[in-house]
Amino acid sequence: MQPNQNPDPNAINIELPEALAEGEYANLAMIAHSNSEFVIDFIRMMPGLPKAKVKARIVVTPEHAKRLLQALTENVERFEQAFGPIKMQNEAPSYPMNFGGSVGEA
Repeated sequence: MQPNQNPDPNAINIELPEALAEGEYANLAMIAHSNSEFVIDFIRMMPGLPKAKVKARIVVTPEHAKRLLQALTENVERFEQAFGPIKMQNEAPSYPMNFGGSVGEA
């Protein structure tokens, strides 16, 4: 940007704190809603364990939930155009998830 150029008044400065930059892995999402909000819990389940931890909870308005759905749909389509179709299992996973294999013993 030139020194005399005005910054974009619609630009948003987004900061990503270092503590969040690494991210959290989740392999399950549970969604609940009321008339005014959607609550999305991102959960990490470990193979063979009956207990799981919520790693993040996101609360959004219904409008933002719909915008998120649209953004995810667009991004999945772009991903599949670049890398091919995402393969889905024909059946829903059972819980607790054993990740398709036997549980090891120590």
